[in-house]
Amino acid sequence: MKSSDADNLFHEAEHLRSRSRYRSALTLFKKALIHYSSSGDAKGILDSQLAIGDVYRMIGDFDLSEKSYSEAVYTAGSIDDPVAISDAMTNMGLSRRGKGDWKTASELLQKSLRFYKKTKDSQATAFVLWAIGGNLRIKGDIPKAIETYRESMGIFESLRMSPSVGYCLCGLGGTSRIAGRFNDSLEYYSSANQLFSSLRDRFGLAYSYCGIGNAFRMLGDYKKALANFRRASSIYEEIGDRVSYSYTLWSKGTTYKMLGDYETARRLFRMAQSRFTKTKDPRGMIYCRLGLGELCLLEGRRALAEKYFTESLDQAGRYGFRVEKCHARMMVSGLSGRVDTKCYNKLGLRLQFSEAPYNIP
Repeated sequence: MKSSDADNLFHEAEHLRSRSRYRSALTLFKKALIHYSSSGDAKGILDSQLAIGDVYRMIGDFDLSEKSYSEAVYTAGSIDDPVAISDAMTNMGLSRRGKGDWKTASELLQKSLRFYKKTKDSQATAFVLWAIGGNLRIKGDIPKAIETYRESMGIFESLRMSPSVGYCLCGLGGTSRIAGRFNDSLEYYSSANQLFSSLRDRFGLAYSYCGIGNAFRMLGDYKKALANFRRASSIYEEIGDRVSYSYTLWSKGTTYKMLGDYETARRLFRMAQSRFTKTKDPRGMIYCRLGLGELCLLEGRRALAEKYFTESLDQAGRYGFRVEKCHARMMVSGLSGRVDTKCYNKLGLRLQFSEAPYNIP
């Protein structure tokens, strides 16, 4: 196949990816890689490896994503392309973050940030700041995450990169929710939703619908929460995003738990748990354990509830997830009849709980 034919395959794959048709895009990127390899086109090989890594990351296969990025680092090194090496390392950090390894992700992302600042690449700097904001959120440093998302968004706004501004708005929506600023969260996600709607960004729309749903959940409007979760789920199922869909399932389960429909809540928590196991997301699994533990507590099975809570506490401590550790510690304390929420105050979060069911953010 001629290089121009391989280019056509690559560009068609990019078009499919822009429309959130990830599985179809992946097939074409792989075909392009084969043909670039046969013709010895190193630049084409590199671009394909980076794109394949991106698509695997979007659908939640972080191991294969990291493998493709590692191959891209090798290829970029062979043609002495330091920018591509940094790009691959940045995305490798995102894959590590997806598996809950925020410590390794932090090392990779900070290294990339130093490189982009040195080369005065504003767009790449803004992107890696956005990635660092998400990593800080997983670590549990919420005030710093909010500050970093705002810094990233300011650069993207100056560059007039509307889609990237939308993802920063979603990041701010999520961190504001965790911080206990639920109205701020709803405002950020609603702004993102309007932006993504005008851009016809399917993934962004789903992301913002889920965020709007969670904001309404925290504000106690469960009917609106479920309506938005349904919108998000429909798109996630259509585009094949296992990671985001899993968190939407957990959010729906938590909503049904708050409504007293424990059977539906348990079914949704189990569905989410199964998907988190496949994507190797320890943070997601902690949330499912906490949800299942709460259901046991609400049904009078205290011993099993305690088992779920203490397992969650151990896992959160093992991975260094500060917010999830607070959730688990709060639930363990509730077993004795006195809910302790001081842990949240230490993290700068405005969260208060008194008794189960706990509407954790």
